[in-house]
Amino acid sequence: MAKTITTKYDVSEHLRTPQEMAAYLEACIEEANGDAAFIAKALGDIARAKGMSQVARDAGLSRESLYKALSGERSPGFDTILKVMSALGLKLHAEAARTTKSTAQRRLAADR
Repeated sequence: MAKTITTKYDVSEHLRTPQEMAAYLEACIEEANGDAAFIAKALGDIARAKGMSQVARDAGLSRESLYKALSGERSPGFDTILKVMSALGLKLHAEAARTTKSTAQRRLAADR
């Protein structure tokens, strides 16, 4: 029987376009359940896909500090996240969370 050879899956090898990178980050944010280190790791995957050295230069960080910040072992500062997002060509945006009808009605009543 022939042996099966496996290799470690590296998502960064499959993130080729800005749209794929944004979709990957969006999916990771959905799955993170508030885990900032998980999101930092996802940004690290995207940075590796773009080239860590170039991302570090564009973010104004050393390559070593970028690797540490995006390793998934810690939660980097928000300023670092913003610098990396900009260097990656990604935008951070917010949208309203779903509200229940009663919450929306209470807000309307309070505004009157």
